Amino acid sequence: MLSSTDFDGDVNLFHFVLLRCVGKGAFGKVRVVQHKQSRELYALKYINKTKCVKMKAVANIVQERRLLEEIDHPFVVNMRYAFQDDENCFFVLDLMLGGDLRFHLERMGSLSEDTVRFYMGELSSALSFLHEKRIIHRDLKPDNILLDERGHAHITDFNIAVHYTEKRLLTGVAGSMAYMAPEILAKRGYTYTIDWWSLGVCAYELIFGRRPFRGKTNSDLTHSISRDALRFPEDAQAKCSRAGIQALKGFLERDPPKRLGCKPNGEGFEEIQRHPWFQSIDWDALDRKELQPPFVPDSKKANFDASHELEELLLEDNPLKARQRKVQDINNLSAEMRQMEEQFTSYDFKKMQRRSYYPQTNQQIVSTMTATSSTSRPVTPMTISNDLGPNDSLNGHTYNQKPSIEEATTPYDDTDGVRMTEINNEKVQVY
Repeated sequence: MLSSTDFDGDVNLFHFVLLRCVGKGAFGKVRVVQHKQSRELYALKYINKTKCVKMKAVANIVQERRLLEEIDHPFVVNMRYAFQDDENCFFVLDLMLGGDLRFHLERMGSLSEDTVRFYMGELSSALSFLHEKRIIHRDLKPDNILLDERGHAHITDFNIAVHYTEKRLLTGVAGSMAYMAPEILAKRGYTYTIDWWSLGVCAYELIFGRRPFRGKTNSDLTHSISRDALRFPEDAQAKCSRAGIQALKGFLERDPPKRLGCKPNGEGFEEIQRHPWFQSIDWDALDRKELQPPFVPDSKKANFDASHELEELLLEDNPLKARQRKVQDINNLSAEMRQMEEQFTSYDFKKMQRRSYYPQTNQQIVSTMTATSSTSRPVTPMTISNDLGPNDSLNGHTYNQKPSIEEATTPYDDTDGVRMTEINNEKVQVY
């Protein structure tokens, strides 16, 4: 039997001290953990298998697990360990104590141009790396950008990220609608260009405290993203330089080949680096995290919703703890449980080389369930006031577990291995 401190065996929950809970979602939670041997602090994201099956999310969890194995970048929330027990699948991730940009945007109303330019430089570096790996994030928004304790920005939440190839364009409607590029809504096919559009929406929103394209209904929002002229607030020149405005116009160009960052063969990132808005950045020093972030989160305050810990103490009927695995015949498991058992494999960044699953992605990871015409609609637990829209809920949830869902119906589109739709401007996944 494996002892609680057997660090030579496969990684498991016995290797970690469980600390405070910092986030929760539809079928999982996030808490701070400390590795007993290295003493390093991490974020533990754990996903209940039974709820995962009910929500038809098995394929996405496996896809996220595999994509994260490929990624190691200074401005990404990287996976360090992965494992499972009888009840949960576990991701052990880089710990980000600075909160997400939605959290800070709500409190400050807007951010300075210098701060946003710094974040855009770091995020551009991360996106360029992902696109070299032929990975599209598909859900870049302030909620999915986390700050570390020093103030550096990191991309998180790869739940709907996918590999792409120019030979077979993606057509699935995926992401949070307010940040979707026009080519997604047009359903004519897209690749990595959509991430640069989303980055532009983020930059605009962070600087001006409102999004560039808005609508009270999905139809209105689709029309605005697809057709409305890009406008800036009356006080735009007081908040953003001429070069910054030009950069925003570049990212929010509707024609993908003309969009900033979208030149082929890696030239798009070079175009960003040469842009007048970014000329002050030493890109090598940026990647080494040697540049001082303009904004440093207050380490004396919780940069996330502190109620999660109270809920864990008062309401949790099955608190997380390390348990020995039961001996069971895998053939007796349901198809979905067997898929998780076989495909959510163990990972240890100190013992294993990162590898790519890209050659296998001609056949996407699709749930072993029989396909049904069902959709998933997030239930928004709160509505953000003013201009920030209902899809930006779960304020301060930190590692972006998904909201709970209800059943509805929608046509099936299996281009990406997951089906997507949108209801009331919210991100929706259709499995």
